[in-house]
Amino acid sequence: MNPVAVLPNERGGWWHHYVCPTHGVELEHVGLLTGEFPEDGAPCAYGCRVDDADVRGAWTVLAHQASARAILAAAGGSADERAAAVALLGEYADRYAALGTAAHNGAAGWMLRGRLFHQALTEAIWAVTIGRAARLLGDPVPELTAGLAEAARVARDSLVAEGRFASNYTAWLDAAGAACTGKPEWLDGPHGIFAHVLVATHADGWEWEASTYYHSFVLRAYRHAIAAVPGVKVPATVRGRIDAMADVLRVLVTPGGLLPSLHDGPYRRAEWDRELADLDMRPAARRPVTVYRDAGYAILHANGLQAIVDYGAHGGSHGHLDKLSLYLYGDDVAWQPDPGQVPYGHAYWRRHYASTAAHPAFSVDGLDQAECAGELVSAGTDEVTTACGSAYDGVSAVRRLVLAPDGALRDELTVTADRPRRIAAHLRPDVPLSLRVQPDGSVVSDWDGTLRGTHTASVPARFVARPGPGPADDPQRARTHVDWVAEDATAVTFRSTYKVG
Repeated sequence: MNPVAVLPNERGGWWHHYVCPTHGVELEHVGLLTGEFPEDGAPCAYGCRVDDADVRGAWTVLAHQASARAILAAAGGSADERAAAVALLGEYADRYAALGTAAHNGAAGWMLRGRLFHQALTEAIWAVTIGRAARLLGDPVPELTAGLAEAARVARDSLVAEGRFASNYTAWLDAAGAACTGKPEWLDGPHGIFAHVLVATHADGWEWEASTYYHSFVLRAYRHAIAAVPGVKVPATVRGRIDAMADVLRVLVTPGGLLPSLHDGPYRRAEWDRELADLDMRPAARRPVTVYRDAGYAILHANGLQAIVDYGAHGGSHGHLDKLSLYLYGDDVAWQPDPGQVPYGHAYWRRHYASTAAHPAFSVDGLDQAECAGELVSAGTDEVTTACGSAYDGVSAVRRLVLAPDGALRDELTVTADRPRRIAAHLRPDVPLSLRVQPDGSVVSDWDGTLRGTHTASVPARFVARPGPGPADDPQRARTHVDWVAEDATAVTFRSTYKVG
């Protein structure tokens, strides 16, 4: 019988280091169930082979996670597979016991440290899978599941002591405790899942950071934790909030299955696709206007077009400098998406994808916006108006979106400044974009033949097109970036009309 997996011999590092230092793409997932780091290095899509301590540590994280999933799959299989799963759990129990209670000494100082991994969060995610497998098999390694639960408790207590109970880490630490013990205290205790749901999510259903990825990340933890305690009674307020979280994703996802990657998180990643499959996500019925007042997003639907304007709070460490950005999606095409984020281990590209320049926002003098929040001015059945007065000193901006009777989307962005400034509106497509300047000074944009835009400005303004990096799944994919620039302006209104077909 072929082995279910060969466990890695080393402790895991930080998976975000699994990124090509030259090209900024996540390295290929190879050999994860062999127990051995690739002999000639971890490959990237552009032909690089990378082998250093950080990459080895990141590969080891992925290998431990893949091994845990393989054990869980075997735990629900044939008698031979179940026996193999028990043997591997025993091997993990011996390794975990040998680590004692000391935290990983290779972790960075800012990390909440684990034992088998640099981060307690990584360990908790792995422990949820291990706990599920162990309980499916009748808990053949109670010393392991008890040890993992206690490590999760210690890490959670550290977060609570630091005033960070609302952290997304807490959700997975509680889920690890629930998965490894099946005890309701991890749900209904003072720092359990039920308390976390009401602290870490808004009334509108969004996880407090307003990042699509971390929203789905926390929702998965909640569901795993609740499923681990059969028969638990979930309070109506908690159930309502979790249902609202699921509805957020159902409203965001397009009919063709595209989920906008708002703020931090991968733009596109096979692992995220697998994680989303856990949530059994289906698109909701399209409403013309949906406003999430707490998170600060407004979504408009018309004639095969989905527009999202971001006006909310910055979002903490997972926020981007993109107030009043306008994201445009079709049913199965991302015309102008939020570009997402690369693995955090690549400092250069991480800074770029968090910047104003990477987003279809507005900028002044070529500078980044400040970390700030905007506001909702008005919202009706066919229009939304948002504003921001703190992205730049002495500058205010208002963005009004209207669904026209003919199915078009009308966008009006007005920026005013206290002195002459270089004011720009950004277009950041992820499809081939062509521009044509008309004799009257207007501009027509063609977005891969499926979306058409017409553009005028209240003062002289020029379109400046240049090559730029595509979304964060591949920074090497060149796209046409456009800055629509009004020089030495104290006030300008950029007007655009978008229509499908």
